[in-house]
Amino acid sequence: MYYSIRHVTHFRYGANVYESVMEARMQPRSESTQRCYSFKLAVQPRARVYLYRDSLANTVHYFDIPEVHRELAITAEALVDLDPVPIPERLDEGDWKLLDPDMMPADAFEMLLPSRFARRSPALEDLAASIGAERRGDPLSLLRELNQSIYGAFEYKQKATRVDSPIEEVLTSHQGVCQDFAHIFISLLRGMRIPARYVSGYLYHGSEDRDRSSDSTHAWVEAWLPGPGWVGFDPTNNLLSSGRHIRTAIGRDYADVPPTRGVFKGEASTKLTVSVAVSPSEILPPERDLIPESISEEDLIPRNRNRQREQQQQQ
Repeated sequence: MYYSIRHVTHFRYGANVYESVMEARMQPRSESTQRCYSFKLAVQPRARVYLYRDSLANTVHYFDIPEVHRELAITAEALVDLDPVPIPERLDEGDWKLLDPDMMPADAFEMLLPSRFARRSPALEDLAASIGAERRGDPLSLLRELNQSIYGAFEYKQKATRVDSPIEEVLTSHQGVCQDFAHIFISLLRGMRIPARYVSGYLYHGSEDRDRSSDSTHAWVEAWLPGPGWVGFDPTNNLLSSGRHIRTAIGRDYADVPPTRGVFKGEASTKLTVSVAVSPSEILPPERDLIPESISEEDLIPRNRNRQREQQQQQ
């Protein structure tokens, strides 16, 4: 299935600001059954946009706007080809012994460690006990069950949390957004010694789909399992990632992969609006137009911390 994506992020400031520096992780990844055929990023006020590839092979675009401005708009457009990933119904119960750190690939081992938003706590231990988050049965069937349990235990409610809310707030209120549910699931999985990582991207909502999540960016979880490797779970919608989940970035948690992260100088309030449109596309691009895997430019953004204000968007 081909999808066209248009993602517009608009910052409006209550006063003049200057020296804005911004990173954007909006370009869909090209790997496995997903291929990004085209991508462009436009910035207003106009700025020269650079890019690099981070340690997890996410494409990061960055730019700076030194002059005074009151608004900043970022428009990302992409064309993606996505096929469903075949996932078995279950694994063998003996596969637990293969979930040993010594038998995992390096990229999986890193995802066993606690991170800023995904770590153990007494409230998480209570949730784990209540839904049976412990090694039992076969690994894949257990994760399907836990995915459904998180879906049933929490209400999806926009603006119930902030971009930097710890999972304890969600565990107490039982309300949150996809970012929160992903962090809870990752924390549970790592507590069972199952490698788990955060996925940022988009979810296509068809007319027949009954998704809880909004038409903005989306977040879900990938767990490494022996045999199939990285398997995607969407606890917000009680889904396994399928031909509708479009991946833009992976990380230990949200802190690694926000769609935008930036700073500016000045004293001003900020109003953020985000608009995302994902739609099936009839365009069939030639194979030569596939964006290459390798990126040679490895530039970094200089950081000036004098009176800076951070700006990023929640998922």
